[in-house]
Amino acid sequence: MSSPRRRGPKPLSDILGELFASRGFGRLQAQKELEDAWNAAVGEPGCRQTRLGEVRRGVLNVTVAHPALLEELAAFQKPSLLAALRQNAPGTVVHDIRFRVGPVGPDPVPPPGPSGPRARRPPGGASGRD
Repeated sequence: MSSPRRRGPKPLSDILGELFASRGFGRLQAQKELEDAWNAAVGEPGCRQTRLGEVRRGVLNVTVAHPALLEELAAFQKPSLLAALRQNAPGTVVHDIRFRVGPVGPDPVPPPGPSGPRARRPPGGASGRD
């Protein structure tokens, strides 16, 4: 970083470094790197049935869709997942993974369908009266 007493133009690298730090771009890059590493390590369909949470004190919190998947990941795959994250996401320090069951996808959208008074109307727009 440049000296505060320095006058004149600052190197562009210093300016961009300060901007990235102040805007949190480094954190976003590390999160994206971690998500990519997780998806590669878990594979399909596991990556769609899990959602990464925060990393606190080196512990990655992961939400999983159902208890069977939680048991599979925690009991059998945890060591290999940790090794893959350490290798493919070196920007984030992960010592442990904590799993919990919860919703992982977007909120379910009700299927489109007839509702209200129009639902009782026969097809073709006829009123049913002759």
